[in-house]
Amino acid sequence: MIAINVLTSNAAPLDISNIDTDQIIPKQFLKRIERTGYGEFLFFDWRRIQEGPDTGKEDPGFVLNSPAYKGAKILIAGKNFGCGSSREHAAWALSDFGFLAVIAPTFADIFFSNAGKNGMILVRLSEDDVNLLTHRSTTNPNHTITINLEAQTVTDDEGFAATFEIDPFRKYCLLNGLDDIGLTLRHESELDAFEAKHDADFWSKPRPNVAA
Repeated sequence: MIAINVLTSNAAPLDISNIDTDQIIPKQFLKRIERTGYGEFLFFDWRRIQEGPDTGKEDPGFVLNSPAYKGAKILIAGKNFGCGSSREHAAWALSDFGFLAVIAPTFADIFFSNAGKNGMILVRLSEDDVNLLTHRSTTNPNHTITINLEAQTVTDDEGFAATFEIDPFRKYCLLNGLDDIGLTLRHESELDAFEAKHDADFWSKPRPNVAA
């Protein structure tokens, strides 16, 4: 995980509510055992034409296929983002595509947890605030949003300002780039000492004779 504090980027507006994890990363792409490589399949059914002679080609009408939003690090979506199944691959796909943050009125609980553990900032704002940012990013693809994790603020280049709540522990992990493995490795020396003592104690004990 990379440490994130201040993130400034244009934002891809996806003004749809109840986007479930099967739309974020369809089930047929869950066969990989790595955490990488899912980005090209993000929103596959929406990004690709599904019927007709152009089946499989990118749909030019879908926002993520627009050159204007290429490289956007922030996604703006409707309420209840990430509902549906609990697949962690949804967070992997968003991250692999390049998104570091999602702004929405509400998130599904399991997705919210999975995304946070995978280094994404999830920002809950009021529906009015999300609608305003969606409108500005839709009408102006160069509309720039800044998320300040330390200050817990969202601002833009047109004078918008709002605050958001985040669990202090998740905030600490994001600021320091710590996933569950990273949190464990902070205690590597203590773990090594425990294992060394455990091995020494185990091998110092007498072994019972076993008859042949």
